[in-house]
Amino acid sequence: MTASIVVSDREETAQRLLASSARKSYDPMVEVDWEAPIPDDKFGLTPEWSTLYGTALWDEMTDAQKIELTKHEAASVSSVGLWFEILLMQMLLRDVYGRDKHSRHVQFALTEVADECRHSVMFARAGERLDMPSYGPHPVIHKLGRIWGGFFKGANAYASVMAAEEILDMMQRDFMKDERVQPVTRTVSKIHVLEEARHIRFAREEVGRRIEGASWARLQLERLNTAVVVYFVMKSMIRKEVYSNAGLDPERAIAEAKRNQHYKDTVRTSGSKLMQFLDSVGLVGGPSKRLYKKVHLL
Repeated sequence: MTASIVVSDREETAQRLLASSARKSYDPMVEVDWEAPIPDDKFGLTPEWSTLYGTALWDEMTDAQKIELTKHEAASVSSVGLWFEILLMQMLLRDVYGRDKHSRHVQFALTEVADECRHSVMFARAGERLDMPSYGPHPVIHKLGRIWGGFFKGANAYASVMAAEEILDMMQRDFMKDERVQPVTRTVSKIHVLEEARHIRFAREEVGRRIEGASWARLQLERLNTAVVVYFVMKSMIRKEVYSNAGLDPERAIAEAKRNQHYKDTVRTSGSKLMQFLDSVGLVGGPSKRLYKKVHLL
């Protein structure tokens, strides 16, 4: 079983990532112009990423309705990002609790926690600035996240966190480049993408190290846990309330979103890099495939 990236020495990787953090890190409270007006003619996110783009309902909507919907969708995505950043920080701190604090590995993990703290505030502030509800995952999933955060560790935790971060990353790479999108969304996306590149590299190498030599039984557990987390993250990205809050008929909107082949194809294409990596380290197989298919990643 060979990872799709070369796994270097843990300390070597951490030293390189610490140097990168020192060269280029961002303070969202300074980098984002939180006082700038919110343009009436800008989408909340890239319209092609809207769950209704390409449907009959989308074609019937006015430009103002499309903009309002995508602002709610952007707020929903940000709120899920915030929720998972908090879970990630908990996992990292538990993982390094008993490790040598002089090691570069632990020092980068703590640097990442600092980054994630800023990202969490940034996501919260973005939703507030767009004057959107505080969505977050469904209450049941929120409670399950608390349980997951307390019990899972090692490769399954790093793989799950990496997968969740890559899901956000694949969307935000489009948001940050799209001049049709609200400036606040673009800047928040740019900061997150640039800093998460380090975090994803860190997590990928840890997955490669910790999955190596895993027994058959452990591999099945790692596969299932990772797939379950990805499934719930994908299902949580857009809360159903966004449709009624945007002034749409929620029953029709939910039905059309479920059938939206354009959205399914967009997720599958954008998530191909993530799925290739998970497959390369043996984390795709058995029941996990069914879960990935349900959220259109396979």
